[in-house]
Order: sequence, then C-alpha cells, then structure tokens
Amino acid sequence: MRLALNQRVAILLHEGIQGRQGKTGLALLRYSEASIVAAIDRECAGKSLLELTGIKRDVPIVSSVAESLEYKPQVLVIGIAPKGGTVPDDYWHEIKDAVMAGMSIVNGLHTPLSTMTELKALLKPGQVIWDVRKEPPNLGVASGMARTLPCRRVLTVGTDMAVGKMSTSLELNWASRLRGLRSKFLATGQTGLMLEGDGVALDAVRVDYAAGAVEQMVLRYGKNYDILHIEGQGSLLHPGSTATLPLIRGSQPTQMILVHCAGQTEVSSGGVFIPPLSEVVQLYEAVARAGGAFATVPVAAIALNTRHLDESAAKDAIASVEAETHLPCTDPVRFGAAKLLDAVLKA
Repeated sequence: MRLALNQRVAILLHEGIQGRQGKTGLALLRYSEASIVAAIDRECAGKSLLELTGIKRDVPIVSSVAESLEYKPQVLVIGIAPKGGTVPDDYWHEIKDAVMAGMSIVNGLHTPLSTMTELKALLKPGQVIWDVRKEPPNLGVASGMARTLPCRRVLTVGTDMAVGKMSTSLELNWASRLRGLRSKFLATGQTGLMLEGDGVALDAVRVDYAAGAVEQMVLRYGKNYDILHIEGQGSLLHPGSTATLPLIRGSQPTQMILVHCAGQTEVSSGGVFIPPLSEVVQLYEAVARAGGAFATVPVAAIALNTRHLDESAAKDAIASVEAETHLPCTDPVRFGAAKLLDAVLKA
C-alpha cells in the first residue's frame, strides 16, 4: 500500500512544521507525488510553507481538520513522529473529525487505529485506516546472505535520530537514477513506506527478527538493481535506539554514508555527547566489520544537515567537516547528492 496519487491529502502536523517531531509530514511535503492540499498546524496557520521550511510546494497551512475541509481532502495523514510513537491527546478529536468527514486515515504511529472500535464504527464504505507500522509475515533470523549480492548496498547511518537519513537515501536514489543506474530506495520507516509503498517498518519488528526482515527485503531486490539505498534508522550513539545494528547486519552494506546535523553536540535525548565525527566514522566502520566477520565497509562520505543555517554558513560547516574527516561532505537536500554518489562509486 502507498499514498494514492489520485486522492487529495491533508497532513496533520500540529507543532510539527517548525518542531522536531514533524519529520514525517515534512518529508511527504518535500518528496511525495501525492496531491497534498493542506497542512494542518495551529501554530503556523496562514503562514507560507516555503518561507517556514524552504519546501517549494504551494500548500496552505490551516489550523484544524475542520478548516482543511475547504480543500476537499480525502485522506488524512498523521504527519508527526513523537517520542514513543503514541498519538498525542490533542490529536484524537482531529482524527475523529476527519473520519466523520469521510476521510481515510494513514497512521504512521505505534498506536494502532484500525482496530479501535470507536473509529471503526465511524467508517463509511470506501474509507480505510492504514496502520503503517506492522511486522511483515514469514520472518526468520538473519544469515548474512546479503553479502553475496552483486549490487552496491548503501546504508545511511547517523549521529542521532531525525537528522536526515531518509532524505539522504532518497536524494542518493534520485542522483543514481539520473546517472542511469538501476537504483532502488528501500524504506525502513513509516514515512519511507508511505512514499514507496513497500519496505519494512523496522521498529514494529521483534528484535530477534529485525536483521532478518532487512535481509529479506534486500535479497528481494538485490539481484535486479545496480545499487540499493537503504534508509537508516536511529544511531549507535543514541541510548534509546535499537534499529541501527539490525540494519547493518541485515543489509551487509558495501558503503555507508554518515548523516549529522551541523553544530549538534549531543543526542536528542540529552546527556550523551556526540564524539568528533572522525571517531564516529571509526565506530561505524568497526561495527560493520564486526571483528572480521564481514568485509571492510567504509563510510564513504558525510551528509550534513544544514537546514538551520544560511547558505554561507552551511558551506563553511561543510568545509569544516571535510577538513576534520578528510571525507567528501555536502548537504544533499540543499546542494544535491552528486558528491556523495561520486564517493560511493569510488569506494
């Protein structure tokens, strides 16, 4: 399943357009081909999406689901990714308003909505609730078989959660296709699944089968593409993150791209400091090698998230990272992913 391109979409984003928790909705606004007719954020209602985010899309920002009905949406996407993935209390009346107005719901949170009796009773023929975070069937444990594939497998890894790993993988996939490569983006989170219509919601998979779920997906596509861009999740540095190691084990990457937010010195949970990037590079390469069990896997380049900087400061930050790590660096959303792809193809 994926967002239908022939349906009108509203994105529920209260406190998300300018906050950290709005990454799902903002990514859909940036990358989805769906007809998005309204963004719902009471804090930013009436303001310009372009001026607030730099996203070049003419979508009005409204204060509520009720106000969005002017634009005749058929689907409501819950566009936030809060800590723990639960539905905020003040979202429930908006979700009910949407269902009562005849809208289908796309839910990327951990809280399942499709089984809730109260919501099911409100559904009319043709309305659906898609809970994106579901464990795939028929999973097993990983075997390391992905390392036998002939394709490049590029995994984005991060210094923290929500720093731009999915965006980097999407930009790399686009750049690869422009080069004439047979390229595939592999989604491992709820937003990627909404965009791609296929993949694994990794944080919905039992830990024993997480690496196996990634391996199953990579094996399904690896023989038919020149290069796979595997969406990273979490960070080895974050104490609440469990997804990065299964991604490394399951995908058996041939290269990694390290993603970092310019100027960030500690992880989002607070109290855990981010080491110098050169040390983070060594950490990821050592874990990917796994004490000699797998081939050497280089961090080929650094993707730097500079969204909070002006262009001059962004270029200075990129130059500083290149001087520190001696690796190619750019902001792929701002400046394109060509430099990162060059590094991958040379590694």
